[in-house]
Amino acid sequence: MDFISELQWRGLVKDVTDLEGLKERLKQPATCYCGIDPTADSLHIGHLQQVFLLRRYQLNGHTPIALCGGCTGMIGDPRPTTERKLLTLEEINYNVSCIEKQLVGLLDFDCVNAAILENNYNWLSKISMVEFLRDYGKLFNVNYMINKDVVASRLETGISYTEFTYTILQAIDWLTLYENHNCELQIGGSDQWGNLTSGVELIRKVKGDKAKVFGITSPLITNADGSKFGKSEGNNVWVDAEKTSPYEFYQYWINVADNDIIDFLKRLSFKTKEEIEALELEMKENPHLRSPQKALAEELTLIVHKEAGLQMAKKVTEVLFGGDIRELNPSEIKIALQDAPTTVISEGTTLIDAMIQAKVASSKRDARDLLKNGVLVNGERITDENYALNKEMAFDNSFITIRKGKKNYFVLSF
Repeated sequence: MDFISELQWRGLVKDVTDLEGLKERLKQPATCYCGIDPTADSLHIGHLQQVFLLRRYQLNGHTPIALCGGCTGMIGDPRPTTERKLLTLEEINYNVSCIEKQLVGLLDFDCVNAAILENNYNWLSKISMVEFLRDYGKLFNVNYMINKDVVASRLETGISYTEFTYTILQAIDWLTLYENHNCELQIGGSDQWGNLTSGVELIRKVKGDKAKVFGITSPLITNADGSKFGKSEGNNVWVDAEKTSPYEFYQYWINVADNDIIDFLKRLSFKTKEEIEALELEMKENPHLRSPQKALAEELTLIVHKEAGLQMAKKVTEVLFGGDIRELNPSEIKIALQDAPTTVISEGTTLIDAMIQAKVASSKRDARDLLKNGVLVNGERITDENYALNKEMAFDNSFITIRKGKKNYFVLSF
């Protein structure tokens, strides 16, 4: 199975400008690029498919370019619905610096076909308005531009001239990378098809018909139930450990639905076809083991958060679902229980009163029944209903944990 055929098996090919020509070209080392607009100061897992595609090309002997949109980020790629919020140059520069640091950890910059980082602010910001209109705008037909899917979807509600010109800027990016790095291939999500074809046309018009380049898109990842991929509790799952801890990141993949996991493995894992098919068979025979979810969670957490992050995520998971919470340090406990119900109590509150306040129990009678079997307070089994809670016994002198059953946690803070 050749490289493109493998990508097709993985569900990573939607549209290609010249499929057979691309297959032939990739028999020799080539340079490819993918653009990332710095709309936030971190990548999120929605970016991983494209970043990992760059990595797949690199592993197959090609040179990847990760292009941060320090200039296009000031304009905003048109969305099908509304205009994007404009960011300041300072915000964008900060976002670019953060994203570049993450990309360094996701691609190989120390090999024969080392990855390249670029920022389109370095060339787009130097083009004057007259140059833009004469050298590039003259080569784009308005009728051609308004037929692009995203632009067409905005014609009724309105689209600013700023966003309307975005496709020209992205085309200039590719032309520049073609001239500076002989970049013959651009990859992107299926929503980037119009921008990719604009680049193909610009290079052909400027460089002539002999300048053969290729554009290839991959379908956007969606959950089987139609919900948005990459959201956990309504929030993005970020690559930045400060925004999404390694434990939360790990748990996101552990909790992927069975209907989605094989598709996610194909698109995001670097496991072989045989390994993924073996995990699919294991899921059918022993679905309760959640082997595919565990395999993907471990692989992606290791790639994004390295060995230390993976070990922390696994340690917290094991403790929360059956271990002793005292094995964790206070910062790990806070991360693990950040979504647990939290109740503020006073110094010296008895355990039975605290249980009622925190809704661990519905009444004193209910609380006493729970205490007969012992409730875990900071990992220690307590049966005394008059047991007093104070800061001295608290983690970091600030919070106490109560565990009811195997995995129901409550946090009491002072």
